This record gives sequence, C-alpha cells and structure tokens, in this order.
Amino acid sequence: MLILAADTSGKQGSIALARCGAGESRALDIVEVVPLTGGAFSAELVPRIAALLEKHGYSKSDLEAFAVAAGPGSFTGLRVGLAAIKALAEALRKPIVAVSLLEAVAISGAARGRVLAVLDAGRGDVYAGDYEFDAAVGARALMRSERLLSREQFVAEVMSAKAGLAENEFEAVVTPDAALAEAVQSTGRSAGIRVELIEHPNSGVIARLGWERLQRGETVAPEELEANYIRHSDAEIFSTPKP
Repeated sequence: MLILAADTSGKQGSIALARCGAGESRALDIVEVVPLTGGAFSAELVPRIAALLEKHGYSKSDLEAFAVAAGPGSFTGLRVGLAAIKALAEALRKPIVAVSLLEAVAISGAARGRVLAVLDAGRGDVYAGDYEFDAAVGARALMRSERLLSREQFVAEVMSAKAGLAENEFEAVVTPDAALAEAVQSTGRSAGIRVELIEHPNSGVIARLGWERLQRGETVAPEELEANYIRHSDAEIFSTPKP
C-alpha cells in the first residue's frame, strides 16, 4: 500500500510518501519526506506531490490512502493542504485519515504515560493536547482533550500538575517550541514534571499515525474532512450577527 501524507499546518510544512509491507509484514517504510515552504503552499503542494511520485516511479493512481495534518495551525495553510488532499482522494476514490498535529507532538516524544503536548498558537496563546498512552494498545496515544490556553493558563496548569491535582496529573510536557519549554523551566518550580523539547514532527510522523488509524478503519470521506482549528478565526470572532 502506498500512502501520501501532508502537513501544511505551519511554516515547517512537508509531504511524505510511505509504503507498507505486504503479507504478514505490515511495517511502514517512509520512502521520502519533502519539505515545503510556508506561505507558498498553494503554489508548491500539487507540483511537489507530482514530482515526488515521479521520482520514485509512481503515478497518482498508485496511491491507496492519504493522511493529513488536520490542525491546529495556520488557517490558510490548513485550508490549502486539506483542499488538495480532498481533491486527490475524491478523484481516486481513496480513504483519508485526519491526524491531529498535537497527537503527532505527543507521539514524537520519549515520554509515556500521560503527557501534555503543546504548540505555540501565537498571540500569547498555546495549543495544548492532553494525551495518555495506553499500554494495552501499544504506543497508541488516547486524547483526553485539546484546548487553546493563554500562556498564563498553560504555566498555571503545569504548576497544578506538579502539585498533584487530580485533573492535571500529566507527567511530561512535550513541545517543539523552545520558548514554551523555557516558560515551564524558567519558573524554577517544575520539579516532577518532565519538559521534553523535540524536533517539529514532519509528515513522516503523520504518515505513521495515519497508517495506524487506517488499519483500525478510522477514515473519513473527502466531504467529511474538516480542519481542527481549535481557535476561532478572526471572521468568526469579530463578525456581527445579522438581525
């Protein structure tokens, strides 16, 4: 099976081509990850997909499934990526797996148990995903919640976890953003909470998560694919309801 994965959620976008083994060998092999330039996704994405397939001797008809980072992230970037994947999946009549970027952050760290995956949301805010790894289902991360927090709320939540409050008993903060890691470490009171700074997950991680979900049948049709913005757009925030 050949899978195309895409992440256009932010400045560090990418696409990946992945291939799984046949028969009893169901391991996923990442063929190649190609970086994309943020701000130029609309012009780059489709030509880069075509070039990637051609480079490895494939055509779009060889693709059997798609995995895409559905958010959170840039409103414009996500719309471009999801629109391209929708169009390809609809034309080829192939399944799509939508993957949360926060889940990709959580799974990319070494910490297991219950973790808080966080991303810089801009405007002094933080995207926070509360995930728990269940030993009964291998390395699968189970989502407890995904929210938008202010920086102050984020630090306060970490401190309450350190204090052992029942609702905030995560063991680690995982993030690709150095400033967020520093925000926790600089308090001088984060003993007991592991802070893990990771590389920003690329579309290879999206492909692996997509493959796992594909095997469980967790797919969506093109018309069902929606972005997971978490934050409302400015148009939604500032729009005036019509009388």
